[in-house]
Amino acid sequence: MNIISFPNLGINNLKIDRTAFSVFGRDIYWYGVLIAFSIILSFFYVKWRARHEHVKGDDIYDLAIWVVIFGIIGARAYYVLTTLGEYDSFLDVIAVWNGGLAFYGCLIGGALGAFIFSRVKKISFAVIADMLTPAVLISQAIGRWGNFFNGEAYGSVTNYDFLGKIFDITGSTNSPFIMKIEYSNGAVVTAHPTFLYESVWYIIGFVIITSLYKKKKFNGMVALEYFAWNGFGRMFVEGLRTDSLFVGNIRISQLLGLLMFLFGTAFIILGVVAAKKGKLKKPFDFPEQEKEADKETLAKRDTPSENKNESAVPKEDEVPKEDEELKENEGQKEEENNG
Repeated sequence: MNIISFPNLGINNLKIDRTAFSVFGRDIYWYGVLIAFSIILSFFYVKWRARHEHVKGDDIYDLAIWVVIFGIIGARAYYVLTTLGEYDSFLDVIAVWNGGLAFYGCLIGGALGAFIFSRVKKISFAVIADMLTPAVLISQAIGRWGNFFNGEAYGSVTNYDFLGKIFDITGSTNSPFIMKIEYSNGAVVTAHPTFLYESVWYIIGFVIITSLYKKKKFNGMVALEYFAWNGFGRMFVEGLRTDSLFVGNIRISQLLGLLMFLFGTAFIILGVVAAKKGKLKKPFDFPEQEKEADKETLAKRDTPSENKNESAVPKEDEVPKEDEELKENEGQKEEENNG
């Protein structure tokens, strides 16, 4: 049980338990609950977006399996590879229930799963990426609150690090969002709530990118917008973190954030220029599907309905059965009268 306060906002003594509930004696943490919820919400977003991209709804179920499995494997593998000295056995390596998942590994693994899926199903990977990346923002925005319940992933109030260059930010304690964490072991930390900064950044990005989705100039543009937006925000927030993974004196996530921003921005510009010159296929261009839909429409129109009369007037060689019976009855009566 941790006690979290935001003193400059007048919010004090929030008692936060990282455990949501227990099942058969094993604790289920809020972090896991939030991740599961974000995956479900992301799935429904992608399923809704699939209609705009003419991707079958059933295929989205398969896509979810590929992305989630590869995403978890990638997240764990990335973390393990950057902390190799912390494991004594293979069980320690795969023990994701003890924590240790890295976002960039999840992104790489999920992208690999999506790529394999696109090859198997013969669907454009660019289209798949466009559908998935806004959903990733949903997962990030929700998942970051798991850090809040764990009392982790906070930021320094004294130093800011940008690619190895340190800046003094001791005056930042006057920020209204400064957070104080009192741990159950008695330790007290004053910090920047970087989980909150990132969550807000992702929500804003999701709103903007989703609102511009149908205005994309080429397939893959939405994914590039995500890369640029996510990379730019992560690049700056990571400089506050006190739990970053390093290569030398460079924060890995900060460097990757910078590369994502540059990569996304550069390829958006190149893609827009190429699209204007007609070198890229237009998005939402489904000529084959539209032809099939037109054929089905014409077939339905040309097929007479079972409940609809083709003509109110019978043809010359057609005599209603009721009329034939009436004539036969009249002939019998006439013969009886003459007899």
